[in-house]
Amino acid sequence: MIGRKLRNRYTVQALIGEGSTAAVYKAIDDRLGRTVAIKLLLPNVRDTTRKRFMQEANAAAQLSHPNIMAMFELEDDEERPFLVLEYVEGDPLSKYVPSSPELVVTLGRQVALALQYAHEKGFIHRDIKPANIKVTATGQIKLMDMGLALSRHTPRVTAHGMVIGTPAYLSPEQAQGQPLDARTDIYSLGIVLYEMATGRLPFTSEDIGMLLRQQVMQPPAPITQFVADFPRSLEAVILKSLEKQPARRYQSAAQLAAALDAALFGMTHQSAPSPAARPAASTSTGESARTLRVMLADDHTLLRQSLAGMLESSGNFVIVAEAGDGETALNKAMAVLPDLLLLDINMPGRSGLEILPLLRRDAPQVKVLILTGREEDAYIIRALRAGANGYLLKSSDESELLDGINRVMQGQLVLGRGVAERVVTGILVGGGGALDELETRVIQHVAAGFENEQIADALEIPITEVIEIIARLMDKLGAKDRHAAALRALQRGLIVIEDVHHLAVKA
Repeated sequence: MIGRKLRNRYTVQALIGEGSTAAVYKAIDDRLGRTVAIKLLLPNVRDTTRKRFMQEANAAAQLSHPNIMAMFELEDDEERPFLVLEYVEGDPLSKYVPSSPELVVTLGRQVALALQYAHEKGFIHRDIKPANIKVTATGQIKLMDMGLALSRHTPRVTAHGMVIGTPAYLSPEQAQGQPLDARTDIYSLGIVLYEMATGRLPFTSEDIGMLLRQQVMQPPAPITQFVADFPRSLEAVILKSLEKQPARRYQSAAQLAAALDAALFGMTHQSAPSPAARPAASTSTGESARTLRVMLADDHTLLRQSLAGMLESSGNFVIVAEAGDGETALNKAMAVLPDLLLLDINMPGRSGLEILPLLRRDAPQVKVLILTGREEDAYIIRALRAGANGYLLKSSDESELLDGINRVMQGQLVLGRGVAERVVTGILVGGGGALDELETRVIQHVAAGFENEQIADALEIPITEVIEIIARLMDKLGAKDRHAAALRALQRGLIVIEDVHHLAVKA
């Protein structure tokens, strides 16, 4: 092939590599004067191989991403089809085995983002391994070889249940010939990250059957068993990617990328004084608090930086992640599971109010303190219903913020100055008195977002009685409407936020 001109346009210069079904050459596109890669199908291949080759062309043609090798053309030369691909100058990822934790994150994150893009387009790669990943001289990842990429809209080329891929990097579901989704690529990338971290594969055997059984049944050894000072936060990310059950892994490559980001953030912010050397944050009990892992979600970068500096210099706080939009905030929070999330309401993409119920459902142990400029009572009650443990305004001073964080971590509901005073105590000073059992149950349901008809059904009482009780509650609590009454009941401790959250799931 060397020296041949294909389609009177592509002059073949050198052989780059050869596999069992195709050879890849370096060539010059004489028409455009650029270097390209030619992937030429070998003669006499099986029909299924030819179909997979066309499947690769279909996959590559639909993908345009800086971390995925581009496809320019599909040509057919004397019944030997070939792909004209972007020529990537660089080294295979195998040359970066092993790597420093920082490089594991930097390169692994790029692969995860490339996979997220492919998954969003409907493709799974199915053959993630170092040989299919190149690193350019500038440190840019290029994901290659879409030969096994499978679209959910593409007819299956291989027989159902057939194991296809590279055994050392197969997911458990691949090893068992089960149906695949995007999480199979997350597992395979987890093996690549493990190999980069330790210099060795998590599962090895000369017997392929034994290797497949290891993929299905054997947990990987801790990374710290081989690299004693390896960051525990990054180890946790890699091992979660290697969970045998897909439901226990990261559910998207974007979540994995966010987790890698958070691990790197933690590794590069270790210069703050150790908890033992810092003064303890004040608490209402006067006891020293444990170090709290805090995440900041706000689209104003300067505000996040200011908050991070203030918290880390104030006491027992360490910032484990940051986000500037709702989707990233959700992914990072699920990845790092902070003790506390300081969350703005209005952010690009998904709002804080949109991601709150998802956090409450999937990570109920994470406390969420809203920190926002919105003081309308509708926002406050929606936030509390959705799962917030407190609501502070950005105008709060440092002492109020620190006190609010400590109280939230102690299980208290926090409504800051300007919230409680304006919405609750500042609106209509009404009567008082304790609530009876039925009134308590009604106001709990109001706080949880139930409408009058739903309350009537839930409590099995007439709707006219519900309306009368709510009117009585508004009078007792001195509130202008049902939402303000619910807030006042929460602020007075007449109902508790945990009961509201429990009911809100059913609303």
